[in-house]
This record gives sequence, C-alpha cells and structure tokens, in this order.
Amino acid sequence: MHPVAKVLIGLGVLLILAGLFWQAVGRWLPLGRLPGDIIVQKEGFSFYFPIVTCIVLSVLLTLLSWLWSWWQRP
Repeated sequence: MHPVAKVLIGLGVLLILAGLFWQAVGRWLPLGRLPGDIIVQKEGFSFYFPIVTCIVLSVLLTLLSWLWSWWQRP
C-alpha cells in the first residue's frame, strides 16, 4: 500500500475516533460553549466564533505534542 494512503486512512480513523469521543464526552465537557466564546445572534443571522475553545484546544495539543516528543527522545 502507498504510504500516502496509509497516512490518509490513519487520519480518517483518528477523525472518526475524535468525533465519537466528542459525542460521548460533549455532555460533560463544554467545549464550544466556554465563557469567552463569541456568539452574535440577530434576526435571520447568527455568528459563532469559539475563540476560547480554540485556545484551550491549542494549549492541550501543544502539551500533548511536547509530551510525545519528550517520550520519544533516546
């Protein structure tokens, strides 16, 4: 199998697992509805920008990346 195909399949499986995790934990973990997320609702228009959620996810993914690189060191 071509290496690019393996990467794409792996990313697809990872996205499916992330979606299932989000559905299961979404009731208890209010990602997307944190204080500071921007929500503008007017008649016939709504705008939603989850800025605080993006920051929290960025910090968590940075920590996970740092831990992964630290664990992989010889």
